[in-house]
Amino acid sequence: MSAHKDPGHGKRRAVEASASTTPHGTDDAPAGAEVQTAGAFDIRNFIGTLLGLFGVLLTLMGLFAFDDAAAAKTGGPNANLWAGLAMVVVALLFVLWTKLDPIRMVVRENEDGAEEPRDIAPLD
Repeated sequence: MSAHKDPGHGKRRAVEASASTTPHGTDDAPAGAEVQTAGAFDIRNFIGTLLGLFGVLLTLMGLFAFDDAAAAKTGGPNANLWAGLAMVVVALLFVLWTKLDPIRMVVRENEDGAEEPRDIAPLD
């Protein structure tokens, strides 16, 4: 992928996905560029956190609010407990996935002249 020009937006950096990522996680950054990871802003962290939070809440409801009426609704098994535990496991897998295979981006400065303001043509 090539860097997109960003006319008229000051000193913004062009970010592109690295096409040279090897399966073992090493990157060959082009000259004048650096490889950065998404870190805390990786969407998998948000998904894992939300799944974990809801999983913990369901697990607690399954442990402390399971009674005969809830058992009658599900036919016996504690649905909140099992669904909550499954969500916690999936949340841990998302966080582990983020740590083992982080999203990498090649970041470089804009091309010469990119800081010059340019007019935007109206749509025809």
